Amino acid sequence: MPKRIDFTRSLVLGLGGLIAFLGLWYGLSASGIVPPLFLPTPFEVLDRFIDLLDRRFAGATLPAHLAASFERFAYGFLLAAIVGIPLGLLMGWFRILDEIVSPIFDGLRFIAPIAWVPFAALWFGTGIGGPILIIFAGAFPPCVINAYRGAKFVDPRLIEAANMLGTPNRRVITEILLPASVPSIISGLRVSAGLGWQSLVGAELIVASTGVGYMMVQGQANLSTTTVMSGMIAIGLVGLALDTALRFAERLIERRRGMET
Repeated sequence: MPKRIDFTRSLVLGLGGLIAFLGLWYGLSASGIVPPLFLPTPFEVLDRFIDLLDRRFAGATLPAHLAASFERFAYGFLLAAIVGIPLGLLMGWFRILDEIVSPIFDGLRFIAPIAWVPFAALWFGTGIGGPILIIFAGAFPPCVINAYRGAKFVDPRLIEAANMLGTPNRRVITEILLPASVPSIISGLRVSAGLGWQSLVGAELIVASTGVGYMMVQGQANLSTTTVMSGMIAIGLVGLALDTALRFAERLIERRRGMET
């Protein structure tokens, strides 16, 4: 019962906040305090959003632009996970690797993903490689850091028992470090997905000829604020869906681990 009450309370408060936000938005636009050209009403943006679902703008419909964006995101995000998670686990297990890689990694991870845009444009132009590089730059650090932390906080008794039994390092990593680090890895993937998605949109504003970011740039060039805001809404909805899916996976894994223990 308390959980149901908490959920209902959170739902009511969330809806109340949304209604207040939309009311303030509508009031500012309808009152003329902000010119309609720069702040259209929520209804105008909603109409434009629905219109873009089946009408082409900047060469494609909104779903097609989102599909192009998501394809780039998937490549960059998966590459970051495939490289970053094993690297983080290995750094957490092999001290010498940690000492070799950490200075380089700590320097690179503080470079904002958007700072890679000129470099990506020089290398790849407006091809798919540029956005993938920028997404990778944003998504890679959280994968490494959380896998590293997960490996560092594994129960030492498990490692000692494995060493006493003469278990090879490969099996220790795959059968002890990796399973024990899964919660931390999933948490890192949530952060990584958010940063990767944000990095993608920033990249598409500059080095892409398709995608929702490109659509927004073309909307700005045509003084179509409703198009720009429709793109922003689409970005937010996709980001929310990604985070919800990863949060569900995180809770599922925690529940299974709790049942096993």
